[in-house]
Amino acid sequence: MSDEQEPDRADPPRLRPRGLDRPVVDAESAALFGRPSGVEGAFGDRATSSNGHSPRLSSPPTAALATAFGRPAAETPALQRPPHEAGPRLPDDDAFFDGAVPGREDPWRRPESRVELGPPPEGERAPAVPPAPGPRLSVREVLFGRRVQPRALAILGAIALLVGAVGGMVGRYTVEGANSLTDPGATLAEVSEGKERPPGSVADIAARVLPAVVSIDVTVGEQGGTGSGVVIDPSGYVLTNSHVVTPAVNSPGGAIQAVFSDGTRVPAAVVGRDPKTDLAVLRVQVTNPTVARFGEADSLAVGDAVIAIGSPLGLAGTVTTGIVSALDRPVRLDGEGDDVAVIDAVQTDAAINPGNSGGALVDSTGAVVGINTAIRSLSGGGGQDEGGSIGLGFAIPIRDARGIAEELIRTGVVVHADLGVNVRSVTDGRADGAQVQNVVAGGPAAAAGILEGDVLVRVGERAIAGADELIVAVREGNPGDVVPIQLVRDGRPLTVTATLGAD
Repeated sequence: MSDEQEPDRADPPRLRPRGLDRPVVDAESAALFGRPSGVEGAFGDRATSSNGHSPRLSSPPTAALATAFGRPAAETPALQRPPHEAGPRLPDDDAFFDGAVPGREDPWRRPESRVELGPPPEGERAPAVPPAPGPRLSVREVLFGRRVQPRALAILGAIALLVGAVGGMVGRYTVEGANSLTDPGATLAEVSEGKERPPGSVADIAARVLPAVVSIDVTVGEQGGTGSGVVIDPSGYVLTNSHVVTPAVNSPGGAIQAVFSDGTRVPAAVVGRDPKTDLAVLRVQVTNPTVARFGEADSLAVGDAVIAIGSPLGLAGTVTTGIVSALDRPVRLDGEGDDVAVIDAVQTDAAINPGNSGGALVDSTGAVVGINTAIRSLSGGGGQDEGGSIGLGFAIPIRDARGIAEELIRTGVVVHADLGVNVRSVTDGRADGAQVQNVVAGGPAAAAGILEGDVLVRVGERAIAGADELIVAVREGNPGDVVPIQLVRDGRPLTVTATLGAD
């Protein structure tokens, strides 16, 4: 559109700058902060200004500040160019420009370039120089050279004196303590007997009974064994276990010796033995031997103190103590052949081991109440001289041993009462007994009317809890004794009378 065709219009109003508001400067401020007359720039070289005031200039910088922050010398190369050793500098050999190094471009001129890590600067590092040792002070300089304060010297002297005093005291006490451990003139005071041994003590009983207990050595060829025995008669009769002397009896070359507590060793001969009760009697040729005193097993009670004396493991004269653990305990031993060795034992926890067999079990008065015979051990069974003691020892009551010994001394053999039955232990959960397996034809049981299958529960005054208890109950009697026997047949209780026979 041409100028002629433009419509007429008025120019819009324009805003003008607002005038400056210059505050009035008082004369004192102008004299203090104003520019001196005749000076156009910011600084001027003058000692005094035209208005009579001296400019306040700071003192010149020190040499260290001037070196660190001053302008570099004219010959110092600029940072924008790398230094050159010689020759004119040309743009094409400048490493900071593109193309100066083939295959390399200046990353500073390419903002999109990646960050690159360059190799470490080359050059040899200066070796570390150890600091030179400083001068040392001599004693003369310390004391008289005024290099150390007198107060410090006094403190050091006091500390040295204190350390010396403490060391001297410790050394003195150490020497005195060491010397007090020994005394060349010391003598020990004589004292009276440390312990009394009243009558009835274990020591008193052992002193009285040990001479009556002997060790029995059995040898068969190159082999041997050890047991114990008790002197029961002034004529030299010794009571022991049958299994102690059996090896020598069954072997032609066997020998038996009795060893007394004083060391006397004499040969022993077998008078007789009873395998069913595991007892035997020997005789030795001695003059005036110490004889054991018999007690009464029936007077014992569970818990009474007892002492076992014998030669366990060949250790002659061994004394062990314990209590009566049980009475009338049927114990089956290892018999010889068809003989069944069953004893009605006194059980004790006194230590009994192999070699104690045949020894004495005495009460608190020193009287013999049993003959130690067997032990029960974890190695198996309740045999003679098997395993080790675990507090379960068994002795033949002296009432039984004495009767057997008297019969052996008189005749050399023992006859036992017999019922003529074979039995086994049974129970119905409420009562125990011995069930008859077979009856010997023409025997005492057959004559009494006892049948197979009957369960015997009492013989005389003794209750029967099993087969072993029936054996010991019958052997308590004598052949020809008439005894009542209670039994159970087909669930009905019966009582029969039997006349005991002989085995």
